[in-house]
Amino acid sequence: MPLIEVTQTRRVTANVRFDDAIVMQINQYAAFIGATPDEVINKGLEYLFEKDREFAVFKSSDQSKNVPQLLRPRGTGNSVPSKTPPKKPSVGVEPNEAVAVRRA
Repeated sequence: MPLIEVTQTRRVTANVRFDDAIVMQINQYAAFIGATPDEVINKGLEYLFEKDREFAVFKSSDQSKNVPQLLRPRGTGNSVPSKTPPKKPSVGVEPNEAVAVRRA
């Protein structure tokens, strides 16, 4: 039985980085509960924040009001515009290994 349930809510996009092993487990858990990796991460963090009693105390303190915004949603108008144009997605590009296998 999964430890988290997933419901749809308003989503924002933010760039984060994970260790390879965590990415594999996120994908596995998503398959296990029939959800997307984004939903697993979101619900997992909600669960963590709900269960951590020391964090609940911190959130209600004055100290929590002065936290730097290190993680910012993209596309909300709150971020500094990038000087480089956005990258176009690669369409139809295959790794060399896949091409070599097909030629063999």
